[in-house]
Amino acid sequence: MKYILSIDQGTTSSRAIVFDENQNIISEDQKEYDLFYPNDGWVEARPDEILASVRETVDKAIDNSNVTINACGITNQRETVVVWERASGKAIYPAIIWQDRRTSELCNELKKNKKLENEIRKKTGLLLDPYFSASKIKWILDNVEGARIKAKNGDLCFGTIETFLIWNLTEEKNHKTDATNASRTMLMNLETLAWDQSLLEIFNIPIEILPEICSCDDTFGHIDKGDQKIPITGVIGDQQSALFGQNCFDFGEMKSTYGTGCFLMVNTKDKIYKSNAKLLSTVGCKLGNETSYALEGSIFSAGTSIQWLRDEMKFFNDSSETEELIDKNFNSNGVNFIPAFTGLGAPHWVSDIRGSIHGLQRDSSRKDLITAVFKAICFQTLEIIDALEQDGVTVNALKVDGGMVKNNKFLQLLSNILSTDIQKPDQIESTAVGAFKIALLGSGIKKLNEISEIGAYEKIHTQPSSKLADEYDTWKSFLTKNL
Repeated sequence: MKYILSIDQGTTSSRAIVFDENQNIISEDQKEYDLFYPNDGWVEARPDEILASVRETVDKAIDNSNVTINACGITNQRETVVVWERASGKAIYPAIIWQDRRTSELCNELKKNKKLENEIRKKTGLLLDPYFSASKIKWILDNVEGARIKAKNGDLCFGTIETFLIWNLTEEKNHKTDATNASRTMLMNLETLAWDQSLLEIFNIPIEILPEICSCDDTFGHIDKGDQKIPITGVIGDQQSALFGQNCFDFGEMKSTYGTGCFLMVNTKDKIYKSNAKLLSTVGCKLGNETSYALEGSIFSAGTSIQWLRDEMKFFNDSSETEELIDKNFNSNGVNFIPAFTGLGAPHWVSDIRGSIHGLQRDSSRKDLITAVFKAICFQTLEIIDALEQDGVTVNALKVDGGMVKNNKFLQLLSNILSTDIQKPDQIESTAVGAFKIALLGSGIKKLNEISEIGAYEKIHTQPSSKLADEYDTWKSFLTKNL
């Protein structure tokens, strides 16, 4: 039996899981870390805390497994930016998290040049938005004293989180990324799968700080764990990892992940879509020389809305309590919630809107607001489904994953609002499963046809409701007033 270490570095926590080659969990550990909000729309974390959380969970998972690890896969929050000194490995500024909106003004200024905006869209498949890495990198180089000079001299390294981890965890101190993460920086050309000089010039970013772009199933270096030297044989961004983990290997197969945000992604194989509905084209996976693309709808606030109810509103102590607190008839008594804590992603892409509550009455209750928040997450998903259909992609069924899908009442509400059956995997953390499967391939332990046979699903059957359809229209009207 072979064993794989899967590192899942997320927005608010890090997880390490040791799987056997048949996807059975041998051991696991998870550790949360803090995010910071120094200004309106800013979201940061300490890179050393992220790294420490990964090291701690890896150590515990390996120690508790009592097995020899044959390979490691890494999946990570995408777009988040770290810049560090090449000599010392010390970050020159906190990690700027993907949710951060501080570069809204810069992006809006660039949008005034429609030719430039169209070039970015055509080359990267992305919309000009603070969500992506390029404007964040530029901000650090422009605002940290001496950073731009050091960057031009080759004294700094940029990386999204997987690159930062590879640098710090491997004996070789490799400066590498994979094609899925590189495709989210707004600096890689989707067709050439290489850093694009024109894009680098737009954001004034020297190529010297960028990592090498590799296939997802490449060898990224070795982790030294006592008497074990563990090869990293798989690296993939978290949403693409969930797509892979859900066995969405064929054209049109799709999944929706409900974690900090919500991300719906559909496999488009070798076709790069030019979305008319403001969805994103991105690299879905690169295995060897074969690249699969994907179309994605990104929702910024899903699990963060539930955390807000827990941590700021103090409505419950644990998110698991919400299953009982959602109204059994999904009735929020006219309360509507717009979850725009850090702006809105697809299909609106408005960075300066903020969250709001509508329809509050004197008898509005805790249950009403909680139900309204879950409805809003479902309504946002329906917006993405509508956008996919505008682009010619029909949704007949949906695979779901992420921490929120533990809530069966939420899944039934989602299925009813989408009028679509939903498939829930037996292991809901599909991001970690995807990294495990990529590492299996990269290490040669299993082939793709063997991996596709792993995993079982529970089906949630839809119970469409005209009442919910009317409420979606009402919710949309409140949203439109805020745009």
